[in-house]
Amino acid sequence: MAKQVAIVGAGVCGLACIKCCLEEGLEPTCFERSDDLGGLWRFTEDVEEGRASIYKSVVSNSCKEMSCYSDFPFPEDWPNYLPHSQFLEYLKMYANQFNLQKYIQFKTKVCSVTKRPDFALTGQWEVITLRETQQQSAIFDAVMVCTGFLTNPFLPLDSFPGINTFKGQYFHSRQYKHPDIFKDQKVLVIGLGNSGTDIAVEASHLAEKVFLSTTQGSWVISRVFDSGYPWDMLFTTRFQNMLINCLPTPIVTWLMAKKMNSWFNHANYGLAPKDRTQMKEPVINDELPGRIITGKVLIKPSVKEVKENSVIFNNTPKEEPIDIIVFATGYTFAFPFLDETVVKVEDGQALLYKYMFPAHLQKSTLAIIGLIKPIGSQVPTGEIQARWAVRVLKGVNKLPPPSVMIEEVNARKENKPSGFGFCYYNALQTNYITYVDELLTYMNAKPNLLSMLLMDPRLALTVFFGPCTSYQFRLTGPGKWEGARNAILTQWDRTFKATKTRIVEKPTSPFARILKLFSFLALLVAIFLIFL
Repeated sequence: MAKQVAIVGAGVCGLACIKCCLEEGLEPTCFERSDDLGGLWRFTEDVEEGRASIYKSVVSNSCKEMSCYSDFPFPEDWPNYLPHSQFLEYLKMYANQFNLQKYIQFKTKVCSVTKRPDFALTGQWEVITLRETQQQSAIFDAVMVCTGFLTNPFLPLDSFPGINTFKGQYFHSRQYKHPDIFKDQKVLVIGLGNSGTDIAVEASHLAEKVFLSTTQGSWVISRVFDSGYPWDMLFTTRFQNMLINCLPTPIVTWLMAKKMNSWFNHANYGLAPKDRTQMKEPVINDELPGRIITGKVLIKPSVKEVKENSVIFNNTPKEEPIDIIVFATGYTFAFPFLDETVVKVEDGQALLYKYMFPAHLQKSTLAIIGLIKPIGSQVPTGEIQARWAVRVLKGVNKLPPPSVMIEEVNARKENKPSGFGFCYYNALQTNYITYVDELLTYMNAKPNLLSMLLMDPRLALTVFFGPCTSYQFRLTGPGKWEGARNAILTQWDRTFKATKTRIVEKPTSPFARILKLFSFLALLVAIFLIFL
């Protein structure tokens, strides 16, 4: 009898888990508390409890070639960076293509996931769910948790003296939906992340004045990178990854600063990171420098004090009148349906082997999928986690002894820099290519570049020097996809299909004309010599 697997959440990772279970002959049951799939990418006007919330204007920060499932490319004529509505449509296309919806129970909340009394022998779990007013209990051989980390807003009000006396409006960015509320208002956005920057830029088109407060600063890049290419298709390559990991950290951070400042000098705009030795995910925003240089957004340091109708920033004694404060201060995460003896969250991380498996359990039959912040797309990262996790749950791949896993988890918790490559800002962040390759190695699915160079040099060079798109993860091993090679070799065609909506003829260069002239003269000389 096939193993029964409970999957919590029908977002990007949940859908991947359903498909991976089916590929390995397991029987999935996915519980989704809302009435539709999509998770983060399903926009609603109201904030729903227990589900990530996005604002109306959200556009993906990772381009379509870098953020698709590894065997299901986006339609070629879709834009490179997608609005949430189109991304949701893609997820529904994926679910329909692989017939995933019939395994999802909508409007079903998971109340608890607990170990069975005979867990040490069976590894089984009891899952209690609530649908409308009816509670049900079921036994599963394994559990995959796909609830993400964008549901519990972090609102550090204790760090803002006087906030209780503020007579204006304040709220977390999770509550934000439309910019209309900012019309003719004086707005303060606290937090220089992707959400905070987006909200500040949107507000600046309607508000009287917008301040963007940051403690640490950050690198800001545009989706449109060198020569107009998508930023992540140039930034995320195996060649660059190898180069970065081989260089000492000071050199890597110097090169990073040089590259980041090639668009604009961050120090001149008050944005330069305070600690450049630690790598955070860069802020992706196409407009921010333009809003700063036109005075529509004013970058400020951290807030010293909040008053009834104003704030005082550190190092600036002047009071600034404020009507609305938006706290774009990030999220914490928790698993309310799991006991702390199963997964304990502390210091902003869960102690999980390879970011997935509780290291101390007698049986590795529970996996957390998507609780990771790679410097890359979450979609293929979550999918590759799901592929490996399912093979572990099935028993095909084995994990090391608990003592080995705990030792590695504790080492990651300390987050000590190696002296080479990037030094990451927190323990949830990791190197995308290195991490994915590690999981592919466990599945015997990592591309062998040396062998490929001998057998298919064109593909090998594209894989190594080109963008590390997820199709590379389907070239070999379990889950191999016959369309992977063609998808890799045509990835740039799909990229420019969406932008070349007007065909422009390339002008002939003077060099080309001279070359043609010399070729013609050479041909005449050759003909003349033949007939001599």
